[in-house]
Amino acid sequence: MLDRKEFDPEQLSIIEFKFIKDLIDTPEAFITEKAEGYQLENSLQLAFNLEEKLVKVDFTVEITTESKGLNSKETSGSFHLVFIYRVMNLEELAKPGKNNMIELHPDLGNALSSVTYSTSRGILMTRMQGTALQNFILPIINPNKLLPNT
Repeated sequence: MLDRKEFDPEQLSIIEFKFIKDLIDTPEAFITEKAEGYQLENSLQLAFNLEEKLVKVDFTVEITTESKGLNSKETSGSFHLVFIYRVMNLEELAKPGKNNMIELHPDLGNALSSVTYSTSRGILMTRMQGTALQNFILPIINPNKLLPNT
């Protein structure tokens, strides 16, 4: 059973970031002003290297414009971002559990999800400037909803 140690966010640091996929597909005749909204799908996956105190967070985002027939084809964006975090006290916050699953302190899960999602929001806002997705901003959400089994 995981001890309920107090979580200290200052023990967490981003040590690496990578764009694995960065694709915006805009049809030639697409008119940005006719897009009335967006469909969004995203997922977040965690992987752990307990010995080196590392957590890898894979965050994927799929965006499609909604023009309600005003554009013959929609613009889509597909992004895969990877963050590597060092957690200095990971041995206190993540323990091997049943079926090779990690039992994770809920505050660490929340912090990883929150930092990844909000940092990705800023990165994507910058990346989409000057494209047909320039008006899209990742919405504010409960970051715990991105975590598996929540």
